[in-house]
Amino acid sequence: MVLKLYAAPIARGSSGVVAFVLAEKQIPFELIVVDMSANDHKTAEFLAMHPFGQVPVINDDGFILYEGRAICRYPAEKYADQGTPLLPPTLEGRALVEQAASIEYANFYPAIAKLGMELVANPRRGLPVNQVVVTQALAELSTTLDVYDTILGKQKFLAGDQFTLADVFHLIAAPRLASEGVDILTTKGPNLARWWNEVISRLAWVRLQAEGIKSTPSW
Repeated sequence: MVLKLYAAPIARGSSGVVAFVLAEKQIPFELIVVDMSANDHKTAEFLAMHPFGQVPVINDDGFILYEGRAICRYPAEKYADQGTPLLPPTLEGRALVEQAASIEYANFYPAIAKLGMELVANPRRGLPVNQVVVTQALAELSTTLDVYDTILGKQKFLAGDQFTLADVFHLIAAPRLASEGVDILTTKGPNLARWWNEVISRLAWVRLQAEGIKSTPSW
């Protein structure tokens, strides 16, 4: 049974990152489009899979899993020897991935999410931008990125010299913000810019942005 991915077809957010991981791992899947505007995510059938009524969700031969970061870890583990190795083979290497992934979740993502709400979501809803929140979030993000630039001056990626899930998770929100003109990841430091440009230039990601999410993509 082919893996089923329940998501919107637009390649952004957690759904886009899950599709990216499936592409990197060369895992065939069937896209089940969830139309949020039609409240497909609030049906009894969908809520039985994801009690919070969100995307993405996967169904791998009856095994249901939700939450983007958790979903990404699953194929990286299950198909470790297939496609791009997104987790190192050693305990120490995997611990370093979890360390970097924890920093993304606790330090990087919260600041990016605040900026996304104020600079993208609120204007589209006709709501005013809270400049105090923007200034605070930019300061928080700047502090994190200063450390990132130092780390990336010593190694190629955030968990070492291998591209891993720790790097992948940064694609959840940052590209959307960059498309709205907040491109701090390429201007904060040379090592940071080199890393980020390499991440967003990966073939699977470039194709996802051009084509959106499709069943069993041909990359």
